[in-house]
Amino acid sequence: MVRFENVGLRYGQGPEVLRDVSFHLKPGSLHFLTGASGAGKTSLLRLLFLALRPTRGFISLFDQDVATVPRTALPAIRRQIGVVFQDFRLLDHMTTFENVAMPLRVRRMSRAQYSHDVEELLDWVGLGDRMNALPAVLSGGEQQRAAIARAVVGQPDLLLADEPTGNVDPALAARLMRLFIELNKLGTTILIATHDVQLLDQFDAPRLELGKGDLTIHS
Repeated sequence: MVRFENVGLRYGQGPEVLRDVSFHLKPGSLHFLTGASGAGKTSLLRLLFLALRPTRGFISLFDQDVATVPRTALPAIRRQIGVVFQDFRLLDHMTTFENVAMPLRVRRMSRAQYSHDVEELLDWVGLGDRMNALPAVLSGGEQQRAAIARAVVGQPDLLLADEPTGNVDPALAARLMRLFIELNKLGTTILIATHDVQLLDQFDAPRLELGKGDLTIHS
């Protein structure tokens, strides 16, 4: 599913933010990505959803070498990946419903095909009464829940979540984690970046710990 071998990453002429990082995510696995602020968690996720390419080393996604895959093939690979961004990245001119439905519309599904699933998911994350609201009138926590719903609605093969519970209370954080776990049971490989130790201690999953660019694996 995902393979990193001796991956290094630097921005411009600066020092390496990731150094000799190696790990393997098996299909259907769930891992946490931990580390202090500035350790490189977001940079690692950006490599995984193909926003960046490594400075050195080897990355394979879905058995394809990302360094050699043609650019024309990138959109198809990205459609297999759901991403919860730390800054949400909701489209300002679209309602909550329309934002969450976007991955299904990209697959050319009709509204009749996806309407029930989107509405049910929005109810589940507590946004059933905010379906027609634009992002500008949503709170930070509501925007985060909408971003999570958008990332999971299409049951992606790989889900990447960058601090997905950072703007919600502990009860809702646990509820959202249950959503991720249920998705994982359906076969989605999941990598969750977080520094929430209390959240980590509630779940028995391997941890990839970044520290000053280096990676330690705790099973």
